[in-house]
Amino acid sequence: MATAAQKITLSSSRDIPFNKLVLSQANIRRVKAGVSIEELAEDIARRTLLQSLNVRPVLDADGAETGMFEIPAGGRRYRALELLVKQKRLAKTAPVPCVVRDPASDILAEDDSLAENVQRAPLHPLDQFRAFQAMRAKGKSEEDIAAAFFIGVNVVKQRLRLTSVSEKLLDIYAEDGMSLEQLMAFTVSSDHARQEQVWAALEKSWSKEPYQIRRMLTEKAVRAADRRAVFVGLDAYESAGGIVMRDLFQHDDGGWMENVVLLDSLVIEKLKAAAEAVAAEGWKWIEVAVSFPFGHTNGLRELVGASTELTDDEQATIDSLEAEHESLETEYEKVDELPGADGLHFVANSGVERAPPEAETKAGRRGRGRPAHLTSARNRSFRSRRRQRSKSSR
Repeated sequence: MATAAQKITLSSSRDIPFNKLVLSQANIRRVKAGVSIEELAEDIARRTLLQSLNVRPVLDADGAETGMFEIPAGGRRYRALELLVKQKRLAKTAPVPCVVRDPASDILAEDDSLAENVQRAPLHPLDQFRAFQAMRAKGKSEEDIAAAFFIGVNVVKQRLRLTSVSEKLLDIYAEDGMSLEQLMAFTVSSDHARQEQVWAALEKSWSKEPYQIRRMLTEKAVRAADRRAVFVGLDAYESAGGIVMRDLFQHDDGGWMENVVLLDSLVIEKLKAAAEAVAAEGWKWIEVAVSFPFGHTNGLRELVGASTELTDDEQATIDSLEAEHESLETEYEKVDELPGADGLHFVANSGVERAPPEAETKAGRRGRGRPAHLTSARNRSFRSRRRQRSKSSR
């Protein structure tokens, strides 16, 4: 007759006041890792405790229970609760859900502590991406998600962007058929058919580097640094319905413009508008294009423009400035030191600055003490007046 399999009895669970709990020396975690105690405390304050503590009764010398319980597994949660008690955000006697182990068990406390930390399987990155996507679909903002998990908003945007890749490629990634870096490269384009086409072309290739994936996905697009894109501007392109492909995982120099036909049409329109403005100046003909063939300037010649006459206002301004210059020149012609901007004379070691020797002219005593730029300006003014007198005498 077959022996009936022995039934397993699970450890009981109950709420224990916080002040009856102590951290066990059998807890194997010694090195700090993962989310900090402060961050874990904030998370518990927001969502309460998600996982019970694993405790054992503390026995006295006679083997009787003392009413205290030690924690071999769940030390970080205990420290987070302890921090909340110190901050007076949690009562000392607050009930804490605990799984109570049998003190007579032949399994060591260190065994339980090690098993809790080793046997848990880390979450696959794709599950995290999809969880963020589900939270976003249910109304959570990117900022809310980032605050809940103590990460940057840009990280959340990157994770959400990964879920925009074709489901076929996501399944391949889930089965370790491609690396996370390769999956990141596919987010440059939102065209699932093109993504799958690129992967089919590279799948059996010996080289499937992320930069190759990006290059193939953007080979028909125009970089934002292209002169056409700079001329039109990203804002005008997007306002016209153009799509900009961006890479959230590395510097993309502004991205890529996907609709090349739209971009070229916007360039032509803006060139025509610029041509009309130039034509209004009186030119006989104007030709505009995105680019011209080599040698298109053959047979053309440069036109030398003729100087136009000064207007009455311009001539009056020049005469006024020349008169002011002559007045200042006459006033300071025999002065050795010129005044500063505030009207004070500056001499070295006494609050004065004298023109350096190299700034003085070699025109003799008449130019001594006068900066070279003032003397040269005076000479130019003198020569100009002399030419004017010469012309009038003719």
